[in-house]
Formats: sequence, C-alpha cells, structure tokens
Amino acid sequence: MSLTHTFQTEAHQLFDQLVAWRRDFHRHPELGFQEIRTATVVAEHLRSLGLEVTTGVGKTGVVAVVEADTLPPDAPTVLVRFDMDALPIQEENELPYRSQTPGVMHACGHDGHTAIGMGVAQLLNQHRNQLAGRVKLVFQPAEEGLGGAQAMIAEGVLAPPTPQASFGIHLWSRLPLNTLVIQPGPLMAGADRVDLVVNGVGGHGAMPHETVDAVVVASQIVLAWQTIVSRNIDPTTPTVITVGSFHAGTICNVIAARAELSCSIRSFDIAVRDQLVHRMRAVAEGVCAAYGATCELIFSPAVLPTINSEAGAALMRKVGTQLVGASQIATIPPAMVGEDMSEFLMRAPGCYALVGASDPAGPLHSPHHSPTFDFDERMLPTAVALLASTAATYLADPTTR
Repeated sequence: MSLTHTFQTEAHQLFDQLVAWRRDFHRHPELGFQEIRTATVVAEHLRSLGLEVTTGVGKTGVVAVVEADTLPPDAPTVLVRFDMDALPIQEENELPYRSQTPGVMHACGHDGHTAIGMGVAQLLNQHRNQLAGRVKLVFQPAEEGLGGAQAMIAEGVLAPPTPQASFGIHLWSRLPLNTLVIQPGPLMAGADRVDLVVNGVGGHGAMPHETVDAVVVASQIVLAWQTIVSRNIDPTTPTVITVGSFHAGTICNVIAARAELSCSIRSFDIAVRDQLVHRMRAVAEGVCAAYGATCELIFSPAVLPTINSEAGAALMRKVGTQLVGASQIATIPPAMVGEDMSEFLMRAPGCYALVGASDPAGPLHSPHHSPTFDFDERMLPTAVALLASTAATYLADPTTR
C-alpha cells in the first residue's frame, strides 16, 4: 500500500478523534493573538507524540518539526500551516458544541483546521522514518486580518530548517463534501486598507457659504472612487474598492469640518494594487482641491494575494486525485476574500487548496463568517490525508522541488 493510501486509511480511523478535537475547539473559541487555550491543547498533543515543540511564535503560534530518526542535515523541508483563531461573532446555532464564549465563534472553520493539523502531526509522526525530509508544522494565530502569518515570520518560523515549499487547506462550507479545489495561479485576492481624512471648514448649517463641507467633499470622493475600477483598470482584471466606513459630523445643524473614510481594496496583482492606491490618492486630492478642502490618505498593506505555484498545484492535484478521484477535483474563479497563507506561499511556493464541507444531500450550509456557520465534519479525514500525503510526496520526489 502506498503511503498516500496508508494515510487515507489511518485518517478515517482517526475520524472520531478529529471530531472530538474540532468540537472542543468550537466550544472554546479564541480571537486572534488570544489563542492561549487552543495553543496549549495543540502543544500538549504534539509533545505527547514525542515532538519538540516551540510555543509563543508570533505571540501564540505553535511550531514543531516531524523528521526521521536519522536524516541528513541537507534533507528538504516542507511547511504545512493551520490557522487557529475565531471571530467576534455571536453564534446563533443550537448545537451541543456551540460556542461557550459570548460574542466569539469559530465562524470560518479554523476549529476544523486546527483539528486537522493535530491529525496530520499524528499520522506523519507515525511514519516519520518513511519521510525523506522534514515537515515543519505551523499552527498560526490571528489569520483573520490581524497579521498572524507576518508575526510568525518576523519571529523566525522560516528559520532553519528553512522550508522550500508550503501547503495548506481551507474547508469550504459552500462546496460539496470532499470536492477539492486545487489550481495554479491566484486563488484568493490581496486585501489591503486605505483610510482617508478630509479636512474642510466647519460652520453653521444655515450658512454653508462660509464653510467647506467635509461631508459633501467626502461624498464626492466616494462616488469618484467608484470610477477607478471601471475606467482605470483593465476590465478583465478583477478589482474591488469598498468604502466600508464613513464618519462625519455630530448634529444636524452643524456643517462638519472633518470626515473619515475607511476602505478595503482587493486585487490579484501587486502592480494593480499600487495603481489603485495611486489613483485613489490623486482623485481624493483633486476633489479636495476643487472644493477648497485638504486630505490625508493612509495606505496600510495587509494581505498579499494567495497565489499557488504550478509545481505545487500539480503535486497536490496528483495526491488529491488518488484520494477522491479526478471527478472530485475542481477549479473556481479566484475569490476576492483574503488569506494570509499568502505570506508563506510568497516565500516558499506551494499550494493552498479548498476542501468541500457541505453535505450534498442536505441544505447548503451558511456562508463563512455567518453566525449560523457550520460544516460537514466528514471532510476532516480527507483534509488530513491530503496534507500528510502532499508533504510526504513533496519530500520523496526531487522533481517537485
């Protein structure tokens, strides 16, 4: 039996334990950089396997390396990543394992990802002497827009043994059970933030001619920004500018001297992102000049585009086909959501895949980040086998490096 099929068999044997781990994490969700209990459970499991564990990487991250008892120092290393954080959402599900923390919920499946990581660690460790290199297991905090991957990288998670490739998965509640989305190129967008402060001249609501109305100026900027995507960006290039927050004024009869806008911008290319920021700044300054106002634009880079390498996707697709069959391997239009697995992929090219987690015989699960989010737990063994097999196959085959 090949190692891939061995992992598949053993992952299914772990099913009850995977579900128990997942439901425990679901009951006890923790926000980004606060995953103290979660990290403790993960670290204790890894230590129980006999692994040397490093905690507190990127504040609450956990790292361990699985390797054969004897291995050359120059043997290759592959990174496998699992995110652990929950979201500030009040759960509305009536489930025996619903969140016990008010206002916090695993509404994106990271409870499943963490359980999957514990299963991957267990299977790889059981077969460590069959590995042709090292597997660096990375349990990451704060994926939900707080920069957990960057924090771990800043604190040395990519230091020797330095991984040459990285792999990961995200369970997906809107895809049929065990459908695998594995594709080269962009999978998810870069997601960055733009903040704008407009400074006008405040005054009495009955005497607008003596003022520069920051509300009017900022409103014109919001509308003008919407033409950037339609008139400055190639129409075949997916791009989004969203003004999600507009704050100005205090009372109905006072003209506001200041307005504040907060925006999310998304694209699949760094050059396009830079073009968006350049045009947003130019448009804002131009509108302000026309009205006699001034402005300050602050660009905050956040999440890079998630881009899979050709070789990484081909390898993962080959493994996935062995596990679920070619008919279960799919591709999708790249999604505009962001994912900081991109930080690892940019430095150690590999592949990030989606694993379908919706029961095809039942109603479609709620979308991610919904207070009624849940998923079909039968996908857990498939994800464990996919990641364990991908890591082992990468290390065994020099042509993938």
